[in-house]
Amino acid sequence: MLDTLKRPVRDLRISVTDRCNFRCGYCMPKEIFNRDYEFLARDLLLSFEEITRAARLLVDRGVEKIRLTGGEPLLRVELEKLVEMLVGLGGIEVTVTTNGTLLDRKAGALAAAGLNRVSVSLDSLDEDVFQAMNDVGFPVAKVLEGIEAAAAAGLGPVKVNAVVKRGVNDHTVVDMARHFQGTGHIVRFIEYMDVGATNGWRLEDVVPAADVVAAIAAEIPCEAIDANYPGEVARRYRYLDGSGEFGVIASVTQPFCGSCTRLRLSAEGSLYTCLFANEGHDLRQLMRDGGSDEDLGDFLDGVWKGRTDRYSEIRSSETAGLPKVEMSYIGG
Repeated sequence: MLDTLKRPVRDLRISVTDRCNFRCGYCMPKEIFNRDYEFLARDLLLSFEEITRAARLLVDRGVEKIRLTGGEPLLRVELEKLVEMLVGLGGIEVTVTTNGTLLDRKAGALAAAGLNRVSVSLDSLDEDVFQAMNDVGFPVAKVLEGIEAAAAAGLGPVKVNAVVKRGVNDHTVVDMARHFQGTGHIVRFIEYMDVGATNGWRLEDVVPAADVVAAIAAEIPCEAIDANYPGEVARRYRYLDGSGEFGVIASVTQPFCGSCTRLRLSAEGSLYTCLFANEGHDLRQLMRDGGSDEDLGDFLDGVWKGRTDRYSEIRSSETAGLPKVEMSYIGG
């Protein structure tokens, strides 16, 4: 199944909740989401059975990897049951991206359900910086405990995701690289992106991935290495002493739209063909109206085959004001 630019669907990202216990400024700023924002009622969320049905149809169409996101996905009660159901589809990789706050108590159950691995968001090891960024005073040590719990449960190597914002945490990048060097875990430094409309994004706040690589290379000799697979978003670098690797995700300065194979399913059942999309396609209503697998399949085919998205390649002053779905709603 190919879109208009001949890109196949290979990766499905499923948001299981729009709620999160962090208030990171680049995703769910407190001044917006602690005011009078209304989160989705439970009956509006897709059930595990509905999610699995949609996933099965997309696996039939080429999906090979499923990533569960949020909000914070571990806030969804008994998420391990969904993991087990998705793993049961067979032949796919199932992963979770989490902020790590609940990982120390959930890692064992997730591993037992068949989860392949986890990615953990951790924007800095500096206590003051990290607590300011998560904006709820959550400590670094608890996230690190979650990472080690995941590794102990067999969910490693853990990928540690750090969004880098100029003047906020860019001075802690090398410390992050050093901390995880030799641990087997892989840090991925992500350019601050203009997802949604609530984070006050400005181009001058973006630290180019090339600058991140240069800062690390000045302290720890490294070299670029090949991607693990076609369409991998992170550019990989290995340390010359063999002590591991790190990655950078440069969706602002080095867009990778041409190889994007990702489809996103929001918590209440809308399909989004781009992280920067301004509207979704309502799959839930079709399901709850009694649509057959054939009906749903035709709908999925139409959504993907009509896909034209390449926002990061055409980003300009003309796209800056376009409405975009919030990251907290659609997942990263």
